Amino acid sequence: MPHIDPERLALFAIGEPVATPTESAHLGDCPVCVDDLSALRHAALAGRASFDVGELEAPPEAVWSRIAEELALDTNDPGPAAPNAPIAPTTPAVVDAPRRRVMTRIWALAASLVLVAGVGLGVWAVTQRTAQTEVAEATLAPFPDHPSAEGSAVVEEGPDGTLAVRVELSADAAPDTFREVWLITADASALVSLGVLDGRQQTFPIPADVDLKDYVLVDVSQEPVDGDANHSGDSIVRGELTFL
Repeated sequence: MPHIDPERLALFAIGEPVATPTESAHLGDCPVCVDDLSALRHAALAGRASFDVGELEAPPEAVWSRIAEELALDTNDPGPAAPNAPIAPTTPAVVDAPRRRVMTRIWALAASLVLVAGVGLGVWAVTQRTAQTEVAEATLAPFPDHPSAEGSAVVEEGPDGTLAVRVELSADAAPDTFREVWLITADASALVSLGVLDGRQQTFPIPADVDLKDYVLVDVSQEPVDGDANHSGDSIVRGELTFL
């Protein structure tokens, strides 16, 4: 029989059990088809290797459009159905030229899929390097002078071990005041200012020399614009960190 159709070889390469007895016998005798099948299997394995890294971000639609345009593919064409019977014999002179063209398209598509997988892996790697892990949280309860206020705090650890606290507060600042975020020890013997809360949500880096096992209270205070760097004593909300 002539060489096996490249699209059939592509199905064999990805593990589809569609080979007919005639095709299986041909693969036992034809080094050309065996080499093509081996190469296509290698491309398939390269693509499958990306499956073990978890969920990857899908590439933009423009990537697929460029691949289709480069390969002259009809994006509305579902492609040929896999035949269930042996392919009718044709003469090698008729088959060889189309075979080269189809194999070229299949190889280009395989290379494009490996490229897309590489893009996905790159996105995944960057995501892993920048991922934050939540290590503690607190519900911030209102003080009597601010009964309608409520808030929360979440401490996140970066891949490099640095810590930051994301603070949310429902209360707006009163006129001629600002809101300041603090970490306070359980016995209120020491406190550290993290900065001014601008808006209703903000993330503050936690200094490396601050041990959260000691500074377990997150406090948001209302501060007058008087130039005094100390805590005003007018806390809006406060809560104790629970470690996850």
